[in-house]
Amino acid sequence: MTRLRGGAALAVAMVFTGSALAGCEGLVPPADGGPSGSGAAAARDGRAVNPLDNPDGTKPGLAAVTSGADKEEARALIEKVETKGRGPRTGYERDEFGYAWMDSAPRDVPFSHNGCDSRNDLLKRDGEDLRFRAGSDCVVTSMTLHDPYTGKVIEWTKSHAIEVQIDHVMPLSYDWQMGASRWSKDKRESIANDPLNLVPVDGPTNGSKGDSGPASWLPPDKRIRCAYSVRFAQVSLKYELPVTAPDKEMMLKQCGG
Repeated sequence: MTRLRGGAALAVAMVFTGSALAGCEGLVPPADGGPSGSGAAAARDGRAVNPLDNPDGTKPGLAAVTSGADKEEARALIEKVETKGRGPRTGYERDEFGYAWMDSAPRDVPFSHNGCDSRNDLLKRDGEDLRFRAGSDCVVTSMTLHDPYTGKVIEWTKSHAIEVQIDHVMPLSYDWQMGASRWSKDKRESIANDPLNLVPVDGPTNGSKGDSGPASWLPPDKRIRCAYSVRFAQVSLKYELPVTAPDKEMMLKQCGG
């Protein structure tokens, strides 16, 4: 049975009582964003799902968290995240997390060992109007993407591949500095290929993020910043990785804390 949270449960109750009314690196900490109407959110998010309703990251995209009840739930989630200081970057290499977009991550990682690499898995998850290479049900050659970070609609083709990049919400270098340097190879490959930690986004915007945490970089579209903070927290909690105290403070702030 689908769980009704916050505003959804209230809306159902109002209908039944006849009371419903028709109608990669930033240098400067980003400013806080304000709420937006749910109708506008639906139009701009495409098929994207609220991260509170997508705890394993297998559903499309990253929809805005807008209701008061959802923001309260978001803050409660973020409060569970542990904090510590950021360690040295010494020894970090991308290859420490496996080669990019492997399909051979540990089998408990969603989409792994399905015959399609992680990048194309994510393009298929979030893209609309998908077209594939002839004879393939894996390699995406064109699609429409509702970019959560900028709010733009991107008409993407493989011939201009870098226009869409796959963001690690919790950057791999950040993971390394927060404790992943001591992990097993399998655990590092898991976080690098876990759809919970991966979002297709506007390429140049992703490039501006670098390995920044939320205290020094947030998506340009203010309405998505609480959802981004929730996803950052979900990855942190799943992999038992702390964040810095300034990052946690910024994450809470984006959700009204």
